[in-house]
Amino acid sequence: MNALGHVLGMHAPTLYGLGLAALHGKDCGSDAPAEARWLQAQRRIGSPERAMAVWLAAPPDTDRLLHALAQAMSLQAIELIAVAIAAAIETDSMVGRVVAWLQAPLGDSRPTVGLVLGIARVLGIDASLHALLEGPAREGGLLSLDCDLETTRRPLSEQALHVPLPVVMALLDGFSAWPGVKLMRANPDGMTPSLRAAAGRQAQALRSGACRTLAIRSGHVLEARAAATLVAHELGMRAAFFEQVPARGAGVWLSLVGAVPVVSAEPAPGEVHKLPRLPGHAGPLLVASSPEGAFERDGEAIASWRVPLPNAAERGALWTQFTGDAELASRIGRRYRHDGARITQLGQSARHHANLAAGQPISHRHIGLATRSGTGLQLGSLTELLSEDIDDDALIVPPALRDGLIALRCRCELREDLADGLGASTRTRYRPGVRALLVGPSGTGKTLAAGWLATQLGLPLYRVDVAAITSKYIGETEKNLSQLFARAEHAEVVLLFDEADSLFGKRTDVKESNDRFANAQTNYLLQRIESFEGIAILTSNSRSRFDSAFTRRLDAILDFPQPSAEERRALWSGHLGAMHTLSQAQLNRISGACDMAGGHIRNIVLAAAVRARRAQRPLAYEDVVHGIAAECRKLARQVPAGLDTAGEG
Repeated sequence: MNALGHVLGMHAPTLYGLGLAALHGKDCGSDAPAEARWLQAQRRIGSPERAMAVWLAAPPDTDRLLHALAQAMSLQAIELIAVAIAAAIETDSMVGRVVAWLQAPLGDSRPTVGLVLGIARVLGIDASLHALLEGPAREGGLLSLDCDLETTRRPLSEQALHVPLPVVMALLDGFSAWPGVKLMRANPDGMTPSLRAAAGRQAQALRSGACRTLAIRSGHVLEARAAATLVAHELGMRAAFFEQVPARGAGVWLSLVGAVPVVSAEPAPGEVHKLPRLPGHAGPLLVASSPEGAFERDGEAIASWRVPLPNAAERGALWTQFTGDAELASRIGRRYRHDGARITQLGQSARHHANLAAGQPISHRHIGLATRSGTGLQLGSLTELLSEDIDDDALIVPPALRDGLIALRCRCELREDLADGLGASTRTRYRPGVRALLVGPSGTGKTLAAGWLATQLGLPLYRVDVAAITSKYIGETEKNLSQLFARAEHAEVVLLFDEADSLFGKRTDVKESNDRFANAQTNYLLQRIESFEGIAILTSNSRSRFDSAFTRRLDAILDFPQPSAEERRALWSGHLGAMHTLSQAQLNRISGACDMAGGHIRNIVLAAAVRARRAQRPLAYEDVVHGIAAECRKLARQVPAGLDTAGEG
């Protein structure tokens, strides 16, 4: 056996030990300082040069991860020595004492540039200052100088070297945490087969190396994040979620802990988001994103994947976990187009409603309560939940209009697979969204009809706050709407745009720059509403205020006329209820004389109820007459003739 082979059979020293021992090669007695005796104990293998050769060929187990990192990053020997010593002082106080003793009278317990250069010369390796300052270790943030972290006036040779603490901990056993970064593992058993298969294909494409960045797009970033954990799982790694720009050294840490970086971003339409550089990390980068915007990463091609919605059978299987009733779960899965994460939220909420009802099994009613309440939805501050259920009896409209609303409800219920079995021209570019415009004078029941539709579908109704969405800053309105549409698509809600012509109105002739931007905003809305896969209900007082290109994109336009005398009588009866003293003749007189819609009748009845309550008696005819007079004054109209007396029975 040759000399090196004999040495390899011995226990190799740690790299930081042999490096520091190289600077103190003389023997010492028992009365020597503890630092000197520690250094003497590190000189287990002949000359420093031979010890270095042993370490490079067969490092001890404690340095195994450091050795692998050096190979992965192509670190030069002088960088390796610097990293080993700078990391060791963080976990071994004796190493810090030894470094301070060797650097006396400087007294710094962190290794300096001068100390590392001296060790390199003794070990017979390249002691190039350029290698230490400009090599991959410093470029990747694995190694930092005082001047990188703070303003310092110390000479370069006296500047200390640092290794990020999370990297130090990861070098010990491959596990550590990075501040502000959440490490997550996927739970494949909770994912649908179609999502697992799609994630597997995306992971295989990333392994091929043709494209190392993948933008995972979904209606909500939370769903995209869940899909990112699944892609990382298929790669045999964990997902590391960065909520801010990664700090220096994060790329090296990712390589040590075996994690895939995931950046969360929601760029606005047309916005290009620049992805961070991660020196030291050679693996893939994932982006959890909304459907809008684009990404750029050092000119590299970026693939995009839209997270698929589970099919009806998969949704039914997920619901079965909560209901225990396969038939009910299948029915719910066909009716609601929810993703897996949303089904989990609703299933837990439905179980809570069932427990409130003396521990009953989860029923369709409990699921409806959970769905209509908007549990777990994050549509931001741009919308208002209208949670009231609208009974069928509360919707008083002409028969033709009711038929149109029923047809609209059926279109919403059948929208997912409506194009199946139809011609190729119909299937091409088909999207399961439904867009309807309700047109009519104020108070004719347009908003009430939207509430009735949401109640019939068992979905939450959210009214969009147009004032909150609209911004004077260019591009902000589109960004707000983009986020709203994206989140609403997979949340399975009904969006209500009251007075929608303020957003979707006609394009104007370009006379100044503001007109150009306004038209660009309208163009975006026209395109986005057409690609919207949810249910959107718009209301307006007049269809003439809309661009003809917009009306083509609508699935239904329903006119809400002023109610006839017979319909007004039904409206009066529905609003007054049973606690009043009006005769049939008085009801007929009011219905015939007051040409008012349901919204005005509601105001009148509430005003009459106040007057009756103050007098502590049932609501009477004269109370209604006073309410009519007040409403007429609001509308700047004359009180109808014949209503100024109490009237006869």
